[in-house]
Amino acid sequence: MNIAIVGATGNVGRKVLEVLELKKFPINQLYLVASPKSVGKKISFNGKDYEVFNLETFDFTNVEITFFAAGGKISEQYAAKAAKHSTVIDNSSYFRMDPDVPLIVPEVNSHDLKNYKKKNIIANA
Repeated sequence: MNIAIVGATGNVGRKVLEVLELKKFPINQLYLVASPKSVGKKISFNGKDYEVFNLETFDFTNVEITFFAAGGKISEQYAAKAAKHSTVIDNSSYFRMDPDVPLIVPEVNSHDLKNYKKKNIIANA
């Protein structure tokens, strides 16, 4: 899987990385994406250093799953762009009330994941 994490340099983004590493999630390509001020920073994942890409210019074409971990304003601005090419899992509150986006609490309603295709976005609570 080709994975992007938007907000990778923040607390939530680093937690997403930690969980993916702990669960040994199968990743072919990992793209760490953040604001221009973080471009060029290095973040370690599974013993390898990854450079941070600029969200403003990032191309989601080769990404299969994009985690948004950067807050509602960033999700509002960029999630639809990412969803044209990848399935978006949004950790902000921006899509939680959108009737076309399933709000998923994995332990409670993971069966609702089938409803994500309307916008290719999943709101994570």
